[in-house]
Amino acid sequence: MIDQIRTFYEYFIFFYATSLFLSYIILAVLSFIAISKYKGYNSDLDDNTLMASPLTPGISVVAPAFNEGVTIISNVRSLLTLNYPLFEVIIINDGSKDDTLQKLIDEFQLVETEFAYNEKIKTKPVKRIFKSINPAFNILTVVDKENGGTKADASNAGINASSFPYYLCTDVDCILDRNTLLKLIKPILNSTKKVIAVGAVLRMSNSCDINEGIITRVRPPRGLIARFQEMEYIRAYLHSKMGWSLVNCVPNISGGLGLFDKEVSVNAGGYDPLSHAEDMDLITRMIAYMINNNSKYALSYIPLSCCWTEGPPNVQILYRQRTRWGRGLMQLFFVHRKILFNRKYKRLGLVVFPYAFVYELLAPIIEALGWIFFIYLVITNQVNWSMAVIILIYSYTFSVMVSTMVILWDQITFKYYKTFREVMSLVLLTFLESFIYHPLIMYFAIRGYISFFTQKKFQWGSMTRQGFESKDALTPKVTA
Repeated sequence: MIDQIRTFYEYFIFFYATSLFLSYIILAVLSFIAISKYKGYNSDLDDNTLMASPLTPGISVVAPAFNEGVTIISNVRSLLTLNYPLFEVIIINDGSKDDTLQKLIDEFQLVETEFAYNEKIKTKPVKRIFKSINPAFNILTVVDKENGGTKADASNAGINASSFPYYLCTDVDCILDRNTLLKLIKPILNSTKKVIAVGAVLRMSNSCDINEGIITRVRPPRGLIARFQEMEYIRAYLHSKMGWSLVNCVPNISGGLGLFDKEVSVNAGGYDPLSHAEDMDLITRMIAYMINNNSKYALSYIPLSCCWTEGPPNVQILYRQRTRWGRGLMQLFFVHRKILFNRKYKRLGLVVFPYAFVYELLAPIIEALGWIFFIYLVITNQVNWSMAVIILIYSYTFSVMVSTMVILWDQITFKYYKTFREVMSLVLLTFLESFIYHPLIMYFAIRGYISFFTQKKFQWGSMTRQGFESKDALTPKVTA
């Protein structure tokens, strides 16, 4: 019996690993094509044209905040300095227990005001809405509501308060490139299909130089955990998501930065207030809505880094983040289980969901069981060590090669880092990822799965902020 299990295990791991390697190679090719097309595409809609045109669509920037008192002022300043002809900033204070709301009131001269709040999507009760008495901040709206337990409920309140046909959902701790809205709207305006969502690359803001809410110098994080996540993000966005974008199989638009068609989002029901994977859940329901209504759609990613977010500074904060992600992924497949392998949902049911199920949801479980079985084989002296070493070297080399290729590709193409030393600090980290960072991610994901099935109480907003230093105060120009 044991021999049969071992044989099955060996064949399963062989075919699983081989198919995973092949998928990485295919995604690398697709990503290269997608980025090359983006770089070589000469849009008639340049930034100056969009800024001057009265037809440029308005965008509502929606940013939930929960206990963000450390960074709230600098980050709202960042949002107010975006370069776009017609936009508004909506901050949702989701029942913060710290001084988040009071800081906003004091800094931006806010007063409670009458507001035509249209609850298209059901949320926890909204208590008050604030606007500024200073004309310099007339594009800022602050929604004060009861805590909904997840970012999703807060985001829905922001969508309800929004005025424009598109909304950008971001985290209030994020620092956005000033031209983010201009870059994200172009795929929508240039497409022959209805683009329901657009995403861009995220990076870590840890150790970057920030002045008046604007990134003035990009640097890799000094902290080891945040630097690992910087490397992971570059690989995930430029390799995976750009590859999937070329064949219209984008699995999700990041909750940290995403531009959405408000009509489709609202008709799909908005964010699920009970979801801990609100970004992928929303995209899943938006795609399902389009398919159910026989409407053509597209999702797009651009290879530009438009958003910097504060990464986990230590293992404890990383644990909170990744267990929530693991719980959310399991929740997603439980809620939308009818989509998996369902031909009715086309690419979503036959490509996006199966890939995420096999290579993302099951991967930590398969890996953990593999380690347990390997330890058993070691104890019982049944390991072919020469073959085991060859497989280990092959897998390790492939992993390092993919990560290194993406990091160098990113630097050659976009040149975000100023020195060779900064690039090499990330490249050298690829040699350590398999032994330090990856085992932690695997363990945290499994803990997230367990918390889902045990229904352990879990709330958003547990990320501890360190804050940014800014030399000067913002003095925005008055918007007519």
